[in-house]
Amino acid sequence: MTATASPSPAKAGDYPQFRYDGSGDLARIGLIYIASSVVMEEEMWAMSAKGVSTHTARIKLPKVTVQGIEEMMNAPELEVAARMAGAAPIDVLLFGGTSASFLHGTAYDKALIDKIRQWVPGPKVTTASTATLAALNQVKAGKVALATPYLPEIHERAIRFLEENGHAVVKSGYLSISDDHALAEVSIEEVYDHVLSVDHPDASAIFISCTNFRSVGAIEVLEDRLGKPVISANQASFWHCLELTGVAGSRPGYGRLFDGYTAKGDEE
Repeated sequence: MTATASPSPAKAGDYPQFRYDGSGDLARIGLIYIASSVVMEEEMWAMSAKGVSTHTARIKLPKVTVQGIEEMMNAPELEVAARMAGAAPIDVLLFGGTSASFLHGTAYDKALIDKIRQWVPGPKVTTASTATLAALNQVKAGKVALATPYLPEIHERAIRFLEENGHAVVKSGYLSISDDHALAEVSIEEVYDHVLSVDHPDASAIFISCTNFRSVGAIEVLEDRLGKPVISANQASFWHCLELTGVAGSRPGYGRLFDGYTAKGDEE
């Protein structure tokens, strides 16, 4: 049998054009996310330009109620998830729960960031709630309107969080959903109508809360129709990760917030 010679290695500059494989060579985002949720990961990947990747560790949420959120945040799995996500070579670590980070106000949200930094020294750290405030500041929002899918008691805490940070809520609406899977099943058309229903002439921006509530696909058309910035928890979280890492890593079409952060030449 005659041996067949192996092809010679390609010379520098003589390699074929490889397909993009999802590599996060510009920025790797570590995400601590709810085990039963799906939307935040999907939307972050949709918004990500080439070179930005997301890597997730999960924690269990019993139910989308005050008691259920508190159980999740007090469980030892939170530290485990943070350390698991931080074991990867990430640039920023994001806690992907809005209500879980604003539930007990601004001081609680800041304490959560400090706790994660102690568990995972190295990467920059943010939460969905901290990112929301940064995003509202970025678009120079004052008074806001608020759309959530929450139960009334969680919705009221969202209002309190926004208002204690200088954003009076002039109009708001909620959907009274307590099941996490049901949150993700709300259609983008329903979300669009929900946002339109809370708009108010005095609102300088609209905030859509909840990281398992589909929204980023409607942000551009909502802004076109309403003539004001529309900020969602997922959009704000992804933007803040880019802002913290200094990377222009968004694909186009996801709102005014990404002005200056959209990757050049990336296709829609």
